[in-house]
Amino acid sequence: MENYKQILINHGIKPTFQRIKILEYLDKNKNHPTVDMIYSSLYPKVPTLSKTTVYNTLQIMQKRGLVSIMSSIDTESRFDYNYDFHHHFICRNCGKINDIYIDCNLKEKLIAEGHQVDEAHGSFYGVCRDCLKTIS
Repeated sequence: MENYKQILINHGIKPTFQRIKILEYLDKNKNHPTVDMIYSSLYPKVPTLSKTTVYNTLQIMQKRGLVSIMSSIDTESRFDYNYDFHHHFICRNCGKINDIYIDCNLKEKLIAEGHQVDEAHGSFYGVCRDCLKTIS
């Protein structure tokens, strides 16, 4: 818990108990969660938590560079704690989102041309291997 507290402090975010628990959830659950998913998981352990607190905390984390918002996946925004350069594979059947790492030189090309790249989003849509096993 001390590690999460320090991460928040390093990003200029006051480390309240709720914020620490939200960051811990994001770190331990790489499921690109929605506000509702985080709230539903944490509320039984943190009964003082509200959906508004989760939403506001995620907005602060996004502004401070701790999370990115994936807003084009479905009707709800999803949050990604992984800031490594990566893309996403979204299963049209089960909705699961997987981080994928593929060679992509577009970022380096843009930087070489003098641009500053702060974020890049790439998504692939299809049917995941687990769903394919059940469909076939």
